[in-house]
Amino acid sequence: QVKLVESGGGLVQPGGSLRLSCEASGFTSSRATMSWYRQAPGKGRGLVATIDSQSTMTNYVASVKGRFTISRDNAKNTVYLQMTSLKPEDTAVYYCNVENYWGQGTQVTVSS
Repeated sequence: QVKLVESGGGLVQPGGSLRLSCEASGFTSSRATMSWYRQAPGKGRGLVATIDSQSTMTNYVASVKGRFTISRDNAKNTVYLQMTSLKPEDTAVYYCNVENYWGQGTQVTVSS
């Protein structure tokens, strides 16, 4: 059974940092592209960042470029999202995605 479990969300002040983690189980995640999405209140779910199976290629939505970094550790079946210089507009539920599978999401709230 495929399972994705996100962690690391929380409440942070503007300008702060958080590191999200997503641990995958039930399949060989090292062969798959993995992504982070987010969904803000009242909005649709949108792509934040993607990393290929061997960490040779990453892509980011324009609004997070230079502030967020996606990485992965295939030995741990885990993908990370390091978020810095956080802004109130980064407030959302963040989801891990691989193929057709989704985690339960982790809430990130940026507020003073």
